[in-house]
Amino acid sequence: MIAYSNLVQTDITMEIAQKELQNIISPDKPLEITPELIEAFRQIVPGKVFTGDEINADYSHDEMPIYGKGAPTVLIEATTTEDISKIMKLCYENSIPVIPRGAGTGLTGAAVALHGGVMIDMSKMNKILEYDKENFVVRVEAGVLLNDLAEDAQKQGLLYPPDPGEKFATLGGNVSTNAGGMRAVKYGCTRDYVRAMTVVLPTGEIVKLGATVSKTSTGYSLLNLMVGSEGTLGIITELTLKLIPAPKETISLIIPYENLEDCIATVPKFFMEHLQPQAIEFMEKEIVQASERYLGKSVFPQKLEGVDIGAYLLVTFDGDDMESLEEITEKAAEVVLEAGAIDVLVADTPAKKKDAWAARSSFLEAIEAETKLLDECDVVVPVNQIAPYLTFVKSLESNYDFSIKSFGHAGDGNLHIYACANDMEEAEFKKQVADFMDIIYRKAAECGGLISGEHGIGYGKMDYLAAFAGETSMRLMKGIKEVFDPKMILNPGKICYKL
Repeated sequence: MIAYSNLVQTDITMEIAQKELQNIISPDKPLEITPELIEAFRQIVPGKVFTGDEINADYSHDEMPIYGKGAPTVLIEATTTEDISKIMKLCYENSIPVIPRGAGTGLTGAAVALHGGVMIDMSKMNKILEYDKENFVVRVEAGVLLNDLAEDAQKQGLLYPPDPGEKFATLGGNVSTNAGGMRAVKYGCTRDYVRAMTVVLPTGEIVKLGATVSKTSTGYSLLNLMVGSEGTLGIITELTLKLIPAPKETISLIIPYENLEDCIATVPKFFMEHLQPQAIEFMEKEIVQASERYLGKSVFPQKLEGVDIGAYLLVTFDGDDMESLEEITEKAAEVVLEAGAIDVLVADTPAKKKDAWAARSSFLEAIEAETKLLDECDVVVPVNQIAPYLTFVKSLESNYDFSIKSFGHAGDGNLHIYACANDMEEAEFKKQVADFMDIIYRKAAECGGLISGEHGIGYGKMDYLAAFAGETSMRLMKGIKEVFDPKMILNPGKICYKL
């Protein structure tokens, strides 16, 4: 856990943070990837090794290119755990950097080959291996897409509760960032659903962590240490994930407000009234309009009863029968109308629910389609601090040449804040954004929050982590990295270690 108490006790500047990041034992100098070594890779996975112009440019960046680009020297499509083990062992012996990559949907530069080396593409290891319905688990390869597991589990009458906005990320990537998503408010984050995993260590050793059990008190939890490690401690190749019986019914509410402050201030009332929503999402009008332009479909009202709408809540409840859900809906409507909502619109058919959540899920794509320069953060703050925190963030907009857009998981305080510009030079944009991010991260810490709820640290947020975690926490993280990866070759330049 990151200790934020240092923030209020010590004036930790970004300059100090960067110096602290450099105070790390350097690995052996990476060696050249020789033709002989490439041939050795080809002997292990024939037809799966690519170099030079054979490597698609998409492999040089993730969904947030502003955090840097870097093409791998060699790209290898993973096939089996055993093959990855052989490749990893060769790379370890030759001090070659290795970068594991899923679908490339990350937002912090965590799967970018900043220093060349070997990139292992996990996306072809995409088999759903088996369901154990008596123990409510499923065994999958790490390259299975979230969307594919969600649809397949539904056919089995089961639900995999983690529901990040990017449905076409790999499950290995979700686990590596401890992704949360929309349903985290009721069901928890990805970490809560990882029962076991198979991991290839930087040395090439294969370890199996965890078991198909719901409780453990068996030494240090290496399993939980691997969750959220962003490919820096080992390469996850197989996962055993917890499932639950799928709820029989769901109902969604679109709740418009005149302003964002009243919208957010309503959120704690859902919990005070014991309504137990599956998801509570908030969104500003501007980002909803961008999403609707992107989709070419109008879903959310722009004006009701002569009042211009400024923000929305999108709330979902689930249960075993529609009668009980209708009772909950009525109670929820009373709560939100009393709190200042303009109206309550019920999405009670499959088509209406699909349209509403499709609009929510396309926010990032919509922003990208209309924005030349983009940066983002996903801070998390206590629920009762969301409203004052976002008011503070919006008050800063006049200080900069970029616009600020926000949405997020209101039920658990995970906020997605985007800096967007079309008419700025990139250097000036980065300079202004760095100042902006420093301020809002500090404010999140003052509110009792953390600098990332689900996107992770990767490369793009390293300096902020160093600034806000404190020297002791950084020392412990560096020590853990060195134990797992003595040569510092696995996904170097991420989280707590810079080349």
